[in-house]
Amino acid sequence: MSIETLFLVAVVLLPVAALSGWMLGRREVSFHARREQQTSQTATDYFLGLNYLLHDRPDKAIEVFVKALDVENETVETHLALGNLFRRRGEVDRAIRIHQNLVARSTLDVRQRGLALLELGLDYSRSGLFDRAENLFLELLDIGMYQAAALRHLVDIYQREQDWPKALDYSTRLESTSGENRASERAHFWCEMAQAHSDRGAREEAMELLEKALLVDRRSVRASLSCAQLAMAAGDAELALTHLKRVEHQDLAFISDALPLIVRCYGWLERNDELMLYLERLAALRAGVSATLALAELMHQQIGLVEAKRHIVHELKIRPSIRGIDRLIDYALEGAVGEDQSDLQVLKETAMRLVAGKAAYLCRNCGFSGRSVHWQCPGCRSWGTVKPIHGIEGE
Repeated sequence: MSIETLFLVAVVLLPVAALSGWMLGRREVSFHARREQQTSQTATDYFLGLNYLLHDRPDKAIEVFVKALDVENETVETHLALGNLFRRRGEVDRAIRIHQNLVARSTLDVRQRGLALLELGLDYSRSGLFDRAENLFLELLDIGMYQAAALRHLVDIYQREQDWPKALDYSTRLESTSGENRASERAHFWCEMAQAHSDRGAREEAMELLEKALLVDRRSVRASLSCAQLAMAAGDAELALTHLKRVEHQDLAFISDALPLIVRCYGWLERNDELMLYLERLAALRAGVSATLALAELMHQQIGLVEAKRHIVHELKIRPSIRGIDRLIDYALEGAVGEDQSDLQVLKETAMRLVAGKAAYLCRNCGFSGRSVHWQCPGCRSWGTVKPIHGIEGE
């Protein structure tokens, strides 16, 4: 018998034993015979259920146990424990049956009913029945029970359904109720709405929503990058640069995502001298290998190959990186011939194999990794926790 089955037996056995002792200990003579009969029936049902378990018939066993264990104040917690056990095991249908049985009882006190509603809502949510779960969580808000938990689960439902206005509304209420800082989450909801408008070509409306995101969370890298992309689409490189340069102050780890756009905007404006100064400052901040490579490439174009190679070598001595080695090999190949060229090509291919398929982003919350940025982690569904990986194989 598995550990989970033994636990199931235990959580049922203890309340049954307590209930039997309570009924046998009653002193009222007028109820003694009836209680004795009930106790005998409970014991019979219990052993019948145990027999079903031993013969690997858990469905029949749970029906007998739930029937034998009358819903009373003393046994509600046991029913809840049974339901939670089944939900954790992925047997959501059984959890729903148990929690529905509880909710249908008129003898529960207010707290017990509220908890049963919450658990049933979790069952529905786990099984994808979001409309039913939503109704139960809204009922909890109406009766003033388990407010923070109900709001949290409603926010999760609206995110899954991509109903961003409702997600924003209930996230704001949750922040007010729980005292949690959910500004980053709400900024992402504004960004999601802005993305929908942008996809439809409504750029002005999208920009207004992104500005609201920045009012909620001035450190929103996503909002700044999105504003820059909209400005570039409108041909306004100056405005785009204003948004892009904000990224280094919001989260320097994301400057690698902003740099390609920054280089492009400076190129449009033909202000490479300013770009050189900006990249030199980023390199001094140790902002990652992307800044080093961008500066080296600009040196290659403006000053010459020798200076570009010297810069890469200097940076590799301080912060080794495979991408830096690969760029140095590229520069060395420009003047190589014959056997030297073949040897360098082998080195380049080796360097590329070391980073081929490697993740570039990592969730700081659950460890999910991927090749591209996810503003909401696919693993733990947290917002803003996926960031560029730094180190010899990354930035």
